[in-house]
Amino acid sequence: MKLWLLRPIDNTSINDNPWEPWYDKTFGFVIRAENEQEARELTDAEAGDEKHYNGKRTWLEPKYATCVELTAEGESGIIIKDYAAA
Repeated sequence: MKLWLLRPIDNTSINDNPWEPWYDKTFGFVIRAENEQEARELTDAEAGDEKHYNGKRTWLEPKYATCVELTAEGESGIIIKDYAAA
């Protein structure tokens, strides 16, 4: 199994953004799955109000969300900090 980090695309247009408004949404997942498709499907099953957007399943769409395999390689640092203040 592999670990996958799924996050919203940062530069999504303000007119086409499933994460606006920001409340009741999920902004990141770390998923254990065999491949990217399985990771996206598992994420889709646990999504918040961003799940369905304009007839699309947000976490399954590369246009709206990244899905990157996590490895032990790289510099020290935080993998995910998902903070939203009101």
